[in-house]
Amino acid sequence: MTASDRFLMAGVMGWPVMHSRSPVLHNYLFKQYRLAGTYVPLAIRPEGLQAALRALHPLGFSGCNLTIPHKQQAMSIVDEVDTVAKSIGAISCVLARPDGSLAGSNNDCYGFIQNLKQEQPGWRAGAGPIAVIGAGGGSRAVCYGLAQEGAKEIRLVNRTLAHAQGIAGEFGGPISAYPWERRHELLDGVALVVNTTSQGMVGNPPLDIQLDKLPANALAADIIYIPLESPFLAAARQRGNKTVNGLGMLMHQVRPAWKAWFGIDPEIKAELRALVEKTI
Repeated sequence: MTASDRFLMAGVMGWPVMHSRSPVLHNYLFKQYRLAGTYVPLAIRPEGLQAALRALHPLGFSGCNLTIPHKQQAMSIVDEVDTVAKSIGAISCVLARPDGSLAGSNNDCYGFIQNLKQEQPGWRAGAGPIAVIGAGGGSRAVCYGLAQEGAKEIRLVNRTLAHAQGIAGEFGGPISAYPWERRHELLDGVALVVNTTSQGMVGNPPLDIQLDKLPANALAADIIYIPLESPFLAAARQRGNKTVNGLGMLMHQVRPAWKAWFGIDPEIKAELRALVEKTI
């Protein structure tokens, strides 16, 4: 049975999940490709994650995306985890195979890197030192992606130093961990600074960082997309720095997900981005 012969289903599991703009993205693509299908938000409590994932195949789902707080727990539930997800230590996408088995992958780093390349075509990971703020799941994907792209120095800073040290020790390479009180000075001489924390997201306090030492030609990026411009990015833009928000990171993850679920490599058009922006 081909993708066009059945009603296609996928979704995003999270707790909470109704803030996600993923349904807007995916349902637009169903219409664009004239496919019968739907993408739905699935509010799943952590204790119900295993049952929910195992129900994907019996219910006819091709798979799902995962968001907070499920990305790490899911690794012990699915039957197979790809190399990238193992390295990052988290899953962002699940494929429900025809035999009922579940395969996990992580498209977060792909989305982050592709977003930077699209928004700033001249960007290169090896152009200079990079400061990454935060050491959660998003940070792991960002650090992994930057290292794979050839970053020579990644300054990782987090409120809990041990978490940053854990990533640095696990990934090695160009990553060094620093205590939170050094976050301001670590911006000196960087070519890129990335906020991977939830600070600045709607409902959360803004990121507590001074940009005095940030070079005028440095790029400032945030994985937050609600709001489209976080206080951190607004402050950087007002200084004259180029900025990139997190919406493109979300959007570019659609391509590998659709390849896995439906065998389609969708085009991510400017009109789709505009459509999502109107909902934020």
